[in-house]
Amino acid sequence: MLLHSLASRRERFNPRTGWVSRIRDHGRLMSGGLALLVAASVLLAALPVSAADAPRGGSREPLTVDAFSVVKIRAKVVPDARSRATLGPEREGTGIVIDSSGLILTIGYLIQEAETVEVSAVDGRPLPASVIAYDFSTGFGLLRAIKAPAIKPIAFGDSARVSDSEPVLIVGFDGVAPAFVVSRRPFAGYWEYLLEEAIYTAPATVNWQGAALINKEGKLLGVGSLVVNDALGARARLPGNMFVPIDLLKPILGDMIAQGKSANKPRPWLGINTQDLQGKLIVTRISPDSPAEKAGLVSGDIIVGVRGETIHSQADFYRKLWASGDAGAEVMLDVLKGTEIRKLGVTSMDRNHYLRPRPTY
Repeated sequence: MLLHSLASRRERFNPRTGWVSRIRDHGRLMSGGLALLVAASVLLAALPVSAADAPRGGSREPLTVDAFSVVKIRAKVVPDARSRATLGPEREGTGIVIDSSGLILTIGYLIQEAETVEVSAVDGRPLPASVIAYDFSTGFGLLRAIKAPAIKPIAFGDSARVSDSEPVLIVGFDGVAPAFVVSRRPFAGYWEYLLEEAIYTAPATVNWQGAALINKEGKLLGVGSLVVNDALGARARLPGNMFVPIDLLKPILGDMIAQGKSANKPRPWLGINTQDLQGKLIVTRISPDSPAEKAGLVSGDIIVGVRGETIHSQADFYRKLWASGDAGAEVMLDVLKGTEIRKLGVTSMDRNHYLRPRPTY
């Protein structure tokens, strides 16, 4: 497969105007995808030989997924996994080979609470792998295959230097999709997760979980995390994907390999899912047996402040929550229950102690 994008639709994106044209009619598919194909052709032509086509007998082979440093990941979680209800008992996505010993980088939720993990290259032969680490703050996960896949590791790029409108490739285990970087901005997840500067790309592609974001030099810029409806932020509604920047991995990689986690102190975790409504947070889910449940928070409660300070957004809530101390600290929330605002003390915990990962590290 030379290029892989959405099977059910193609989108044409103009990085100057943010204009997207959805083309569903098969008769218009070629013209609708022309801009992306041209951009991809330019990007592929710029890739170094080691990351793109390899000459053979004076000719060049078609570019396929095996030209990149990716493998397929299949994970099964433990029967009593806390994340089973939300993420499922079996998970599938992409891993990125980052060294010659079989170290594989992916998005952590694929391997969270995993009991068994297999990785396979293009030849389809599965290799058992062990979970090395999962860093909740960034979302990165690390695996090590029992035997190093016969794939050249990818080099890290400099994600801080990525600019809007930069053409990139999104490489998953099942194909390659051309895209553009459309914004760099914070991402706040409903599950107590915040990136101060995520990378957003468009158009949206399928099988983004753990996919490699690659620049024209064939270097890794980020790891695929989510599909989003607001890749451009408040400027316009544009479906796309969110990537965790690779620069976040560089200072913690050594500790993750050696200790199974970063050296940073664990943040206080409450066990809530929330939805941002005009700066106030509606509690949409409480994790069973979590600090929030034990403190009396319920779905439908509205969090309006932390330690007496008004919150203005989901991101603002997380910053104030994590400023309350390390994991285990008591966090005082201002909670609207019905028509009354109450002070509610929640004794936080380390999220690692809540999950059931059956760690191999």
